[in-house]
Amino acid sequence: MADSFHSLTYHLIWSTKNRTACLSEMLQPRLWEYLAGIAHQKKMQPLCVGGWFDHVHALVRLPPNLDVSKAIQWLKGPSSKWLHETFPHELGAFEWQDGYGAFSVSQSQVGEVFEYIKNQRQHHRTKTFQEEFVAFLERHGIEWKPEYIWG
Repeated sequence: MADSFHSLTYHLIWSTKNRTACLSEMLQPRLWEYLAGIAHQKKMQPLCVGGWFDHVHALVRLPPNLDVSKAIQWLKGPSSKWLHETFPHELGAFEWQDGYGAFSVSQSQVGEVFEYIKNQRQHHRTKTFQEEFVAFLERHGIEWKPEYIWG
């Protein structure tokens, strides 16, 4: 019997390069499904994947032997390659932004974060990705530089 227990749930957020709005509504469900598939393949548990035209949100549980930066690398790298191969005319020059946000989520907040990700369409009627991301950084007490957010 194992004597180690863990609940390592993260809300991961990353954007397209220069926050280009290139993730069309037609493409989004396929991308969310592809990202969830990568997560499963890499032994992560995807609870919810979503986003909007210029960014992705992923609520995932990580195994204890997988650090967050490696999880992000595994999600962004193959998905970028898949986007290039699947949509060569529309997304031939596609890139993800280099950075990302990773925020720990307590079990009591998983449902709230899940709903937040599912309601991106409604949320982004009034808020840009940059405004949303700054709110996350400030809520979590993370210092940030404007040039990294506003370009």
